[in-house]
Amino acid sequence: MSPEATGLDAVIDVVTAVFLIVGALMSLGAAIGLLRFPDLMSRMHAATKPQVLGLFLMLAAIGLQMRTWWVWPVLLVAWIFQLLTAPVSAHMVGRSAYRTKHGHREKLTKDELEAVVQRAAAGQEPGNSN
Repeated sequence: MSPEATGLDAVIDVVTAVFLIVGALMSLGAAIGLLRFPDLMSRMHAATKPQVLGLFLMLAAIGLQMRTWWVWPVLLVAWIFQLLTAPVSAHMVGRSAYRTKHGHREKLTKDELEAVVQRAAAGQEPGNSN
């Protein structure tokens, strides 16, 4: 903060610092979850949920600190891309792990994919129950 900073500049600096710290803690929590959680499904949850929010807070801090309007669309595109790709990639990894028996099925509370996989293995169409 410069000596001639206004009150609004000080507030923006504080909000930026809070966003950076919370975003870094969210990303750290995601990394710790990847290392500590026992199975693939919980690791995927740890990798996607807090990481996307942590990135949002970091990008918002960057936008606030830059104090120009043109940086916000770029940051928004980066966040939307991450918001769309992280859950989709986690879903695909989880589905692949389920089909290759790498997931712990006994830890699932409800197995909605079992019938679909059995029909696919039998060569039936997904909507056909005959």
